Amino acid sequence: MTELLQWDAQIFHLINSDWSNQFFDFLLPILRNKYTWMPLYMFLIAFFTINFKKQGMYIVMALALTVGVADATSSHLIKKSVKRLRPCKVLEQPKDMNLLVRCGSGYSFPSSHAANHFSMAVFLFLTLGKVVKWTKVPLLLWAASIAYSQVYVGVHFPLDALAGAVLGSLIALVCYFVFDKYFNAEVLRRGG
Repeated sequence: MTELLQWDAQIFHLINSDWSNQFFDFLLPILRNKYTWMPLYMFLIAFFTINFKKQGMYIVMALALTVGVADATSSHLIKKSVKRLRPCKVLEQPKDMNLLVRCGSGYSFPSSHAANHFSMAVFLFLTLGKVVKWTKVPLLLWAASIAYSQVYVGVHFPLDALAGAVLGSLIALVCYFVFDKYFNAEVLRRGG
């Protein structure tokens, strides 16, 4: 375990310091900001409700539930049990790291940003990806870029982001299969 945590710290320094540049210093704090994506969230609500009517409302509710479960599990259940400190609380800034956003008061493991966005991306991959197939890869890249940015800006270690991504993906899979069983996601293939 000690060796794994040492690798985690080394990879953190690579991403946060060695690979830093002015463009990412500007872009990644914006990319990880939840308000940046509000227009996308509003578009998805409109897209599903306009194109899939009642089924679309079920999708929106299932997506919100999926993200809510991911957030509650990561923020309230796991973080408060593991109690891993954030790199910005452990390392001496600016000597040891490049902190680009407010550190935050909560714990680090797992990243709730990563869990929430991967839960959303995987759920959309499985639903929206059936009718708009080209969205599958961009959805996963979107979630991965947000997870990466959490490390880059200095508020999470790489294992935090990876664990959040895995957690969010697993929660999305479970929620999707429950949704599909009770609300027949196959309707999406037929266009509502």
